[in-house]
Amino acid sequence: QVQLVESGGGLVQAGDSLRLACAASGRPFETYNMGWFRQAPGKEREFVAAINWSGDSTDYADSVKGRFTISRDNAKKMVYLQLNSLKPEDTAVYLCAARNRYYSGSNYLDADYDYWGQGTQVIVSS
Repeated sequence: QVQLVESGGGLVQAGDSLRLACAASGRPFETYNMGWFRQAPGKEREFVAAINWSGDSTDYADSVKGRFTISRDNAKKMVYLQLNSLKPEDTAVYLCAARNRYYSGSNYLDADYDYWGQGTQVIVSS
């Protein structure tokens, strides 16, 4: 079992930055590739970013590429999402997820992730 707890969300203005954090506990953190997803009201959950177990490979949705940066600190069992140049359309609940690196699967599919946090709300005003 892995427990994930997100933090760092808030209400900001367009153009501002936020840093989201996800704290993991439970099984060895290096077992998991990590992802961030988001879900806006009335919309489906969508992939935002992913990072492999060692931190040397990352992947981003086109809508956030160049603005968001995912990183991880395995010693601290933390994964981060730096959000820059925020736009109103980035408003959503942001969720952290873990996917076992020994199993096949896709970074982009929420169904391929094994564990989820409760999410942290990001609201971007225009």
